[in-house]
Amino acid sequence: MSLLRQATKQISNQGVHKGLNAFITPFNGGNLPQTLPQRQGEHLKLAEEKTKLSPIDGRLIAVKDNICTSEYPTTCASSMLKGFRSPFTATVVKKLTAAGALIAGTTNLDEFGMGSDSAYSHYGPVKNFYTIDGERVSAGGSSGGSAVAVASGQCYAALGTDTGGSVRLPAAYNGVVGFKPSYGMVSRRGVTAYANSLDTVGVLANCVSSTQEVFGVISVYDSKDPSSINLETRKSILDRLSDHVQEEKRYGGKLRVGVPVEYNTQDMQPAVREAWISTLQGLQRKGHSIHSVSLPATKRALSAYYVLVPAEASSNLAKYDGARYGNKSARLDGTNDVLFSATRRQGLGEEVRRRILLGAYSLSAGAIDNYFIQAQKVRRLVQQDFNNIFAFPHPLMEHAQNNGAVNQKVDFIIAPTVQSLPPKISEIQRRDHVDAYSADLLTVPASLAGLPAINVPVPIPKEHRSGRSILSSVGLQILGQYGADSSVLNAAKCIEDLHRNIDENVWVAKGV
Repeated sequence: MSLLRQATKQISNQGVHKGLNAFITPFNGGNLPQTLPQRQGEHLKLAEEKTKLSPIDGRLIAVKDNICTSEYPTTCASSMLKGFRSPFTATVVKKLTAAGALIAGTTNLDEFGMGSDSAYSHYGPVKNFYTIDGERVSAGGSSGGSAVAVASGQCYAALGTDTGGSVRLPAAYNGVVGFKPSYGMVSRRGVTAYANSLDTVGVLANCVSSTQEVFGVISVYDSKDPSSINLETRKSILDRLSDHVQEEKRYGGKLRVGVPVEYNTQDMQPAVREAWISTLQGLQRKGHSIHSVSLPATKRALSAYYVLVPAEASSNLAKYDGARYGNKSARLDGTNDVLFSATRRQGLGEEVRRRILLGAYSLSAGAIDNYFIQAQKVRRLVQQDFNNIFAFPHPLMEHAQNNGAVNQKVDFIIAPTVQSLPPKISEIQRRDHVDAYSADLLTVPASLAGLPAINVPVPIPKEHRSGRSILSSVGLQILGQYGADSSVLNAAKCIEDLHRNIDENVWVAKGV
């Protein structure tokens, strides 16, 4: 399909699937007749000359609405920022447009990225493209709008942000690929901060190759982002990884896959466990080896996450007071000499206020030692667990703890992204907040350690498929050592190819 026809169909799908509420601000159709034919002509000319701008030249890519663009409003799905237009464009968006991509609009999310179902949005909840037993299910969060936009064919690919699983979880629920790069590999400049030490811009697409195309464009050093990995360090990481890969090829080039015992939880649904086992068996048939590994700090990772992240959020969101940033309440509140309590109560949603309060408490003088400091220690233990099992040493930690014989170490970890199929909307409404947080149980460890991780949809075994369900896949995630992003993407391609021959329907690009 030509770029023009594909883009036109994707724009049309934004209208067809408007009820899914994937977009807060859809594509500006006013310049569609001029922009796309012009881009198509440019693309064909460059293709003939074999000098097209990039693999994503002429593609429509959606952007999560907490990533700044000067072309569209940036609201973070919050009443506080309704109508706000950024004076500058995020680095990742600049890289996309410089590569020839067209911005397909800004996608819906949980307010300020705080949620696991994309239900906490001022603009209404995102609805999953799929159903189970005829009922709509959770889109996952917080990048649910980006995942639904990709799954329903409203764009070629989409950007999301992943703090504790916010790209991988909605990707799993919507049957698409969702990639969280190593922390610092993609610029955060222009990304509205939720938790600075974990926020990572990720990519959602219908297949691994499309994900690789987008990642190749946005994975660059940004001197304006203090957390961005510089050019010299990037080269050092790539050199070390290349040497490691060449060394592995000497011994047959087969993957050593780790299966963490702590990820095989009692609450895991049979459909997810069977899909996991089936994938591991398929890899074994291809000659790859499977190894049981232990990540003992995993059991404490989720608790640590929900101490650290609200603490950072309470600090980051302090500026939304109607004076520095945000819409000011018409009702002035001078209670106890606080002039902005009405503004924050009116402009911030219930879940955001809950996490601000939780974070403010954990940073208080009476609680910081027992909560925040302890959580930081757990975070370090989580990182050490990964260092102990990966054959590729952490390239930024020369003296990192790395116990165990080399022949007992693994190249990747493969585990479910989430323990269950997406819950029905009616179940979400009855669920308490603690249960909602548990959806991040298996995604949080990689985020705490800053590791690359990717969700790949794999077929649900036929015996576990509901007769009235059109959801045909569950998500498995591949985790690798820090900096091994390219290797993780290649491993994901192996799993994608493994299942492509088994169930072709899972890999058909939806609506494209």
